[in-house]
Amino acid sequence: MSSLSSSSSSYDVFLNFRREDTGDNFTSHLHHALRRNKINSFTYDDLNKGHEIMASLFEAIEGSRISIIIFSKNYASSESCLDELAKIIECKKLKGQIVIPIFYHVRPSDVRCQTGSFEDAFINHKQHSKRAKEKLERWRGALMEASDLCGWDSSMIR
Repeated sequence: MSSLSSSSSSYDVFLNFRREDTGDNFTSHLHHALRRNKINSFTYDDLNKGHEIMASLFEAIEGSRISIIIFSKNYASSESCLDELAKIIECKKLKGQIVIPIFYHVRPSDVRCQTGSFEDAFINHKQHSKRAKEKLERWRGALMEASDLCGWDSSMIR
């Protein structure tokens, strides 16, 4: 394990992202760069076959020192991304986990205020999901809190 690891951490970094948006480009490059530098990072591809997906993801989140959230255009349309995000924010509050947001071709204000594609996703969740109102509010709160953290905005790089 790298120098980032502590005895209670399974991973240095947990990567939270929408596979269809960034999995084959930005996120895969980030994941490989972290690994090349001996930083033990976790992605969905690291799940063991046959294990319950969400329980394994939550365990990986809890066992990570840092979470990097890669917000992208269709991020909020994924219930699993939002569930992971809520868990990450919970770990930030309860365990002091470091959380770094990356705004990949989305504006931080769209994430914070749930406008643009984030608004569309929440309209869809409300109409087509049997999710309780409390869960939707938890997701909204997690988006707002994560978007207020110091991170990286891809629109600021040329």
